Amino acid sequence: MVLMAFWTTMYSAQADRLKDLASIAGVRDNPLIGYGLVVGLDGTGDQTTQTPFTTQAFRSMLQQLGIALPEGQSFQLKNVAAVTIHAVLPAFSKPGQNIDVQVSSIGNSKSLRGGSLLMSPLKGADGQVYAIAQGELIVGGFGADGADGSSVTVNIPSAGRIPNGAIVERAIANSFSAGSHLTLNLNRSDFTTARRVAESINELLGPDVARASDATSIHVTAPRDANQRVAFVSLLENVHVDPGKAPARVVINSRTGTIVVGEHVRVRSGAVTHGSLTVTITNSSQVSQPNALAGGRTVVVPQSDVSVTEENSRMFALEETTTLDELVRAVNEVGAAPGDLMAILEALKQAGALQAELIVI
Repeated sequence: MVLMAFWTTMYSAQADRLKDLASIAGVRDNPLIGYGLVVGLDGTGDQTTQTPFTTQAFRSMLQQLGIALPEGQSFQLKNVAAVTIHAVLPAFSKPGQNIDVQVSSIGNSKSLRGGSLLMSPLKGADGQVYAIAQGELIVGGFGADGADGSSVTVNIPSAGRIPNGAIVERAIANSFSAGSHLTLNLNRSDFTTARRVAESINELLGPDVARASDATSIHVTAPRDANQRVAFVSLLENVHVDPGKAPARVVINSRTGTIVVGEHVRVRSGAVTHGSLTVTITNSSQVSQPNALAGGRTVVVPQSDVSVTEENSRMFALEETTTLDELVRAVNEVGAAPGDLMAILEALKQAGALQAELIVI
């Protein structure tokens, strides 16, 4: 079954807010990463003979707490797992605020359910510590093992999250309050949208306040005072703009058979034929038994029957379509299966009859 979806937009009926179309250059999230230990597991921790870094991290932690272990002594830590921690530090985050963290096992731990993350630093790309993570894990998956060796696993028990599990220790500087200009970057590059954004801002605030430099960036003159700049950006966020329509695209998901056709997709006049070739292989076994006095032995002989069936192909003429409804009717006339329909669209693209960008994922 082919699932075809179509999207159309009515920009004339309702415009979009600038807040939904663009972001401010320099105002961005920053990824953080760290390494830590999860303790308190119910025997589902790392097998430390295969993950020596878990033992090394545990020994180092105890040394920092003033506990010295004998050198060369090996020990099993069935309730400890080594994990990586990653989080996103939002723009304008201040020390003392909390952010969510994601925790993932990097050893052979079977499950992190019931574990607690010990205090772990989270670093940015510059190597500086920006947050400290610690807390009880919430794990969405679970697993169960039977006495006969059978097991069942739901979702991923070796990863979890800690809501508000990290405290911000350092703020990241940004260029929001620097200079006399702000740069708005469109979420989707489009010359028409960039021109309309600049026109809408100038219509509201006066001529030459905004200037589009390319298909993505619009430079806006802004006040230098921080309080006035915040009020200025609040005003810009609520400016309504009619964005340019998206280019004609056809997106095909080859795994699920989903086909999404965008607005303005057109097909030139052409003829399409399709058919299917079915190959059937039937395997059977026959017993070959020698005569009573032949001195041979009974053996099983495999036998395969191969047959090929080809359906009659039909040719359909596709008139030049201008609307999505006409394209749908033309495709339905062909009666193509998922794989056939994908091949037809690709063939139309190669022949120059499909006036749209074809994307296969």
